[in-house]
Amino acid sequence: MKPYRVLLYYIYSPIQNPVQYREEHHLLCLQLNLLGRVIVAPEGLNGTVSGLTADCEAYMAALHADPRFSGIEFKIDEADDHTFQKLHVRIKNEIVHSELPVDPLRQTGIHLEPDEFKKLKNDPDVVLIDMRSNYEHAVGKFKGAVTFDMENLRELPDHIQEIEHLKGSNKKIITYCTGGIKCEKASAYLLSQGFDNVYQLHGGIIKYGMEAGGEDFDGQCYVFDNRVTVPVNQVNPAIVSTCFRCGTATSRMINCASPSCNNHITLCENCGDEHGGTCTDDCKKDPNLRAYDGTGYYGKQTQSYSPMQGYVSRRGQRVEVSIQVD
Repeated sequence: MKPYRVLLYYIYSPIQNPVQYREEHHLLCLQLNLLGRVIVAPEGLNGTVSGLTADCEAYMAALHADPRFSGIEFKIDEADDHTFQKLHVRIKNEIVHSELPVDPLRQTGIHLEPDEFKKLKNDPDVVLIDMRSNYEHAVGKFKGAVTFDMENLRELPDHIQEIEHLKGSNKKIITYCTGGIKCEKASAYLLSQGFDNVYQLHGGIIKYGMEAGGEDFDGQCYVFDNRVTVPVNQVNPAIVSTCFRCGTATSRMINCASPSCNNHITLCENCGDEHGGTCTDDCKKDPNLRAYDGTGYYGKQTQSYSPMQGYVSRRGQRVEVSIQVD
C-alpha cells in the first residue's frame, strides 16, 4: 500500500459565508499538511488534495462532521508522494465554471451508480455523451461516446445542435465526466433544453474505474494534478490517442515544455526524450524552455513558497495566498 492518498470530491451544498469558510478550510488543510486545489463557492465545495493517509483520513472526517458536507463522497486513490506542489483554496462564483442557468439542487439527471452504468452502457437505446474538454477526451473516452470539440463547459450551449436529433427519440442519454461534477450541471442543462431520459454516471470515470473495473473506457483519464493521466480500465484496456510528433499509439499526455505554448499533447517516450518534451520544432527553440524530466508536468516556478505567507514569482513579486477571491 502506498503512503499517500489523493482525494477527489465535490458537493453542492449552500455556504452562507464563503469568505469566512475559505479561511477555515485553508487552515484545516495547512494543519493536515495537504496540498492541492479547493474551490469554495456559495453553491458548495470542489476539491482535489493529496497527503499522507492519516492526514487525509482526518480531513475526510472533518468535512463529514460538518452538517453541510456530511454527504460528500470521496474518490480515493493511492500515490507514492504528493500529487501537487502547492495548496490553493480559492473563492469562486461556481464550483465548476459553466455559466449555465441551472441549479443542480433543483433539477439534474438521474444518477447511475457504476454497476448500473455498466449494465446500461451497451444498450442500443443508450447514447453516452462526454462532457469534458477536448484535450481530456482526446486521451481517453468510452467506446462509442459522443464528444464535443469544446475547451470548457461554458461552450456546451454552442454544441447542443449536435445532439438535437435525440429529442423525442426515446433514447437514454447518459452524461459522464471525470468525477461527476460537470454532469450535475450539464445534465440539468439538457433537461432545461427539452431533452428527456437524461442520466449521469455518478462519481464519474474515476469511480467507475475503482468500483466496476473501467470496462470499455479506452485510453487513460486526464486528471488535474502532476500525474496528468491515470489508468482506468482493468478489463479491456485500449489506446485511442497517438503521438503528436510521430503518430505512434500512446496514452502519455504532457504539457509542452515551452511555457509560451504549454499545450496538452500526447507524446511517446522516444519523442519526449528526443525533442525535450516539445510539440513542435518552434517550441523547441523557445529561449525559456523548461527542463523536461519525463513527466511533462510543470508547476508554476516560484521561490520561497509558503501557503501562509504567499510566494515569490519569477519576476520577484510577492503574491499573497491567504485570501484568493476570483
